Amino acid sequence: MHRLFKKEQLLTIPNLLSVIRLLLIPLIVWLYIGVQRYWAAVAVIAVSGITDIADGFIARKFNMVSDFGKILDPVADKFTQGIVLICLASRYKWMIALIVLFIIKEVCQGVMGYITIRKNNSVNSAKWYGKANTVFLFIVMVVLILFPHIPIQIANTLILCSACFTVITLVLYVRFYIRFWRQDHTEETK
Repeated sequence: MHRLFKKEQLLTIPNLLSVIRLLLIPLIVWLYIGVQRYWAAVAVIAVSGITDIADGFIARKFNMVSDFGKILDPVADKFTQGIVLICLASRYKWMIALIVLFIIKEVCQGVMGYITIRKNNSVNSAKWYGKANTVFLFIVMVVLILFPHIPIQIANTLILCSACFTVITLVLYVRFYIRFWRQDHTEETK
């Protein structure tokens, strides 16, 4: 059995919090699209964000960091972000371009992460620029949800800024992985 799927890797509180985030996704969609309760949708997104922060804190504080968690945590984040972006695309047509960039970025990161697991038998954690991009994207999503009648020029500017941040983040991750593959990686994975 691969070390990612050993019981002690799977059954941790941080991983449970990541699963809870995945389970919140249908509720977010229902609140935004189904009943158009925007404040409630943002509240659920906030709960999702709090569990994201909590799982990282608990993992580090109580030595529950696992390679499986390093994969599950960003998967929960990306599914949440992707679904919220798709919901927003029903109102903002420029959101489609951001969704395309988001998918390209995530697929590239997924492929690079997979290559790293296969090549170096290691899993890298998110970098600061990835976390900053996530925070900015969540801010944009929350603003667009809470203020559905925001002037379209402001909405498009926020979407464009998020798209630029996404491209910059992708470039920085590609640069990181290329450097990682070229050097001794034992120090980087800690």
